[in-house]
Amino acid sequence: MPQFVSGVVQRRDRPVSVRPKWREVRAVEVVRRMRGGAQSHLMRCDDGHYYVVKSKNNPQHRRVPVNDYIGTRIAGLIGLPVAEPAVVYVAPPLASAIHFDHEQTNLRQTFEAGLSFGSRYVIKPWEGLILDYVPSELTHRIRNLRDFFGILAFDKWTCNADGRQAVYWRYSRQKLLTATFIDHGFCFNAGEWNFPDAPLRGVYGRNDVYSQVTGWPDFEPWLSRIESLSERVLWETLAEIPVEWYAGAEQEIATMLHKLFLRRSRVRELIWGFARSSRNPFPRWKESIC
Repeated sequence: MPQFVSGVVQRRDRPVSVRPKWREVRAVEVVRRMRGGAQSHLMRCDDGHYYVVKSKNNPQHRRVPVNDYIGTRIAGLIGLPVAEPAVVYVAPPLASAIHFDHEQTNLRQTFEAGLSFGSRYVIKPWEGLILDYVPSELTHRIRNLRDFFGILAFDKWTCNADGRQAVYWRYSRQKLLTATFIDHGFCFNAGEWNFPDAPLRGVYGRNDVYSQVTGWPDFEPWLSRIESLSERVLWETLAEIPVEWYAGAEQEIATMLHKLFLRRSRVRELIWGFARSSRNPFPRWKESIC
């Protein structure tokens, strides 16, 4: 098991530095509050882009920004369409104007200033259409529907404790929609950093996005990329985020990432568990055994 010592993960082969090396952007305007349990906010930043920003003290869990960044980055590395993650600095004057409620404690809190997780808005608000939901009768207008097969493999690997979330967008003159996968804060079982697998965890709410699956080749190239991912990539991803996001839990996150690495060989088994579930998500599957 890797040991986290003074910013370095000690492995059997060689040490890997995890000293942060992130590139941050600065929030310059709070646009509006977004939907969702983390009570994130859309902000305009100094790089000209808009980001959905989650505070470290969000109502869900302080580990959500860590999960969201690592999950989003890894999903992108295996070739899935995700919103670009970023470290966003929110200055005290901006943060003090943002409040959110903790339902469990009935406390009203101020957005914690400092370094926050940001997910780049897929397009600028005036450039086209962005939807949170597409009804079944319009599924055929999603240009990258096959990517739902890849994100299923990813969500099974990372034990995403939330249902699969996506946004759908197009530029003003386009007709087809593109799905971009968002919200990875509940990967690694949210704040628990463990992997209690279940067949219906981390799946999209409707079967229609999986209707064209006929067998294992449909999960390529993502499945093979997960199975061949090096452990070093996980540590390098950790190095992109501020240590303050997981301060005091350095050994826990090192242990979690090592277990994630070891789980690569179980992804097919986990997908097959979903295939055999009561959802019957793959009616066209041609194989009878895993």
